Amino acid sequence: MKFRKAAVIATIAAGLATTALPSLTANAAVTLNDSDVTANLWEWNWNSVAAACTNHLGPAGYGAVQVAPPAESVSLATSDAGVHPWWEVYQPVSYKLTSRFGTRSQFAAMVTACHTAGVRVYADAVVNHTAGANNTLTTTYGGSTFSPTGYTYPAVPYAYDDFHHPNDGYCGDDDGVIDDWNNTAEVQNCMLLSLSDLKTQSSTVRAKIAAYLNDLIGLGVDGFRVDAAKHVSVADFAAIRALLNNTTAENKAPYIAQEVFTGASNSELKPAAFTSNGDVLGFSYAMGLKTQFTNGTLANLSTIPSWSLDATSDQTYAMVTNHDLERDGTTLRYQDGTKYTLANYFLLAYPYGQPSVYDGFTFSTSSTGQSPPADANGFVTDASCTSGAWQCITQSTGVKGMVGWHNATATVTTVSDFTATASNIIGFHRGSLGWVGINASAGPSTATYTTGLANGTYCDVITGGATTSGCAGTAVTVSGGTASVTIPANGAVAIHVNARSGGGTASPSTSASASPSPSASPSASPSVSPSASASASPTASPTGTTVSDTFNVYATTTTGTDVYVVGSIPALGSWNTASAVKLSSTGYPVWMGSIALPVGTAVEYKYIKKDAAGNVTWESNANRTFTTGTAAQALNNAWSVADADATDLTFAEYATTTSGTNVYVVGSIAALGSWDPVNAIPLSSAAYPTWRRLVILPKNTSFEYKYIKKDAAGNVTWESGANRTYTTGSSTGYAVSDTWK
Repeated sequence: MKFRKAAVIATIAAGLATTALPSLTANAAVTLNDSDVTANLWEWNWNSVAAACTNHLGPAGYGAVQVAPPAESVSLATSDAGVHPWWEVYQPVSYKLTSRFGTRSQFAAMVTACHTAGVRVYADAVVNHTAGANNTLTTTYGGSTFSPTGYTYPAVPYAYDDFHHPNDGYCGDDDGVIDDWNNTAEVQNCMLLSLSDLKTQSSTVRAKIAAYLNDLIGLGVDGFRVDAAKHVSVADFAAIRALLNNTTAENKAPYIAQEVFTGASNSELKPAAFTSNGDVLGFSYAMGLKTQFTNGTLANLSTIPSWSLDATSDQTYAMVTNHDLERDGTTLRYQDGTKYTLANYFLLAYPYGQPSVYDGFTFSTSSTGQSPPADANGFVTDASCTSGAWQCITQSTGVKGMVGWHNATATVTTVSDFTATASNIIGFHRGSLGWVGINASAGPSTATYTTGLANGTYCDVITGGATTSGCAGTAVTVSGGTASVTIPANGAVAIHVNARSGGGTASPSTSASASPSPSASPSASPSVSPSASASASPTASPTGTTVSDTFNVYATTTTGTDVYVVGSIPALGSWNTASAVKLSSTGYPVWMGSIALPVGTAVEYKYIKKDAAGNVTWESNANRTFTTGTAAQALNNAWSVADADATDLTFAEYATTTSGTNVYVVGSIAALGSWDPVNAIPLSSAAYPTWRRLVILPKNTSFEYKYIKKDAAGNVTWESGANRTYTTGSSTGYAVSDTWK
C-alpha cells in the first residue's frame, strides 16, 4: 500500500466446504529454485497462484511468488470506490486465514503446490494497522466482528489500549491522523488515512503480530512483503522480527521486503534507514525506468544513476511497477504496451536488486479502486490469462525466457561492453554467460555486438522461452565472440550459455535429442530435426504393423485448455505441435488416448497444453522415451515429472458408494491435486468395492493424502480422521491398501 489499502479472495471450492477438512501443513517436496526472481501475483486467489506455480513459475525458474494479504479483512458491499474495492484486504480485522482469496486449507495447499514446483511463497503482511476507525460497515469475509470506533477486534484479540490515539504520548496530533509526512513520530505513531494504528511499542502487540507471521511460516511461507513498513519504527519491527521462526522449507530467517515509499526529506524516513530489517521496495528505480523508457533514452541505463538509489542493489526489491504505482501512473504499467514489456526484460537483465515481475488485474484508469474479478459476495474468481481481465506477463514466453537468462547469468554481477547503437537501442553482456539487446525504436535494428559468449549457435529466449535443453527461438550465431543481431522493432533478443539452438552446437548440458522448449510458441519450428537423435527417424517394422499404446498423463488445466502428446515419429506429429494428438479429458485430471504406433520403434515424446487461443505450453522435463513392442503398452506419466524422477504408487481403497458416486484420492503434493478436489485423481471401480489406480509420483517424497467421494452433482465428501501419510522411495511398484474412514 502507498496511500490506500487493498484486497482480494478466491472462489471457495464446494468440496472444501464440507466436513473433515484435511489437517495439512505445507512443506517443500523438492529443492526450491536457485533464483531471486519473484512473480508478484497481486490479488490472484490461492487456487490460481497454485496453478501458476505448477504450470508456469516453477518450470520457468522463478524463485518465489508474492501473494496478497491472506488475513481476514472487511467486506465492503459499498464504498466510495465501488463494490468490494481492491483495498479491502489492506484493512484486516483478524489474523484468521479466511479472505477474499480462499480458505486456510486452500492457502496451505497453494504453498505446498508452489514448493513442490520449486517456488517460495512471500505473503503481503499488513501489520501496521487494522481496519479503519472510520468504517461504517463492519461485515467481514470470515464472519468475525469488530468495533471500529471502539478499537476492539475480538478475533485477535485487540482492544483500545493496543492502538495509538491522539496526544497519547506517542501520537502528538490532535486528530490522530498523519499530517506532517516528515515528522518521524507522527508518521510512525499516528493513523495512516484513519486506519487504526497498532501500538507496536507494546510487547503484547508485538507478540500477536509475530504469532500471525509465525502461523504463516508454519504453513510454509518463506518471506514477507511488509506493508506500510515506513509507519512502523525500525526498533519496533526489529523486535517483532526477532520473534519470528525460521522457514520450514529451508530453515532460515524469512525474506523481508519492506514498503518504504520514497520522497521524505527526513533521513529517518528514507528507505535506506530501514535496511537493517531487510530489503526495501525499489520505488525510485521503478520511476527511473519509466523516465528512460518514456524518453527513449535507454543509453542512460549504462550505469544505474542516482535516481535508483533508495538503497544498494543487494538491499533492493526491484520492480517495474506494483499495485499502487500502476494506478498512480508514476511508473510504467501494462497499458504502456511494449515499453512496459521491454522494461521488464531490462529488470531481469541488469544486475540491480532482487527483481519482482508484477501481474495484477486489468483496470480502468478512471476507476482505480475497482474490485478484482469477483463474485457477488466479493470472493475473487480464478485468474484467466485468456479472458483479458488479468495481467499475465509473468507467463509470457519472453519474460519466462528472461527469468532463465537472469538465473544463468546470476554469478556475474556487472555488465560489460554496454553498447548504444542509438539512444533507444542498447546491448550488453554479463561476463561469458549471456548477452541481451533491447530495441525501443519503431524499426528493426541490425548491428554487431560483443557478446562475451563462446563460439556457437544460441537460442533467443525472448522468442523461445525458458529452457536448458534446446529451444525453438530464433538462432543467433556467435563467431569470434561477436554476433550480428537484428533486434525487432520494440523488441529484444537475449542469449545465454544454457540455451543453445536445436540446429546449433550442443552445449555440454544439452541432450543429443535437443528436446523442444517447454514454452515454445505454436508458430515456432520444433528444435528437433530428423538427424538430431537416433530416435528422430524411426525404424519401421518390416511388416509395417502397428500396436495401440495408451498414453495416460496427470495434468491439471484451466477451462479451455487441453492436453496433447507430441513426439519424434509421424504418428505423434514429428514434434510439430499443430499435429500433436489430443488426449481425452473424460477421466480428468488424467488425460488419456490410445494411439496406433509402428511396432519395434524407438520413440521420444512430450506432453503439451494448448489453450483456446492456440498458445502452447511444453512440460519442462527432458524428452520421454520408450520402444514399442508387439503388445500394447500403457504409459503412465505426470505433467513435468521427469521419468527418471518418477515412481508409481497404486492406491487401493475399500469404500462402498451409492449409484453415481465415485471415489478419488487427493493429497498435499501437486501430483495428487494439492488438496484441490477438482484435481483429485479418480479411482477405478472395476474391483468394487475396492477402488484402485496406479498413480505416478516423484521419488523420495513424503506427502499426506485422503480419499474423497463425489456424487453426480459434484458434491464432495471427505473421509474422516487425520490425513494419511506416505513416503515414496527410489524404486518402483509401491502400493497402499486402505479402508474408508
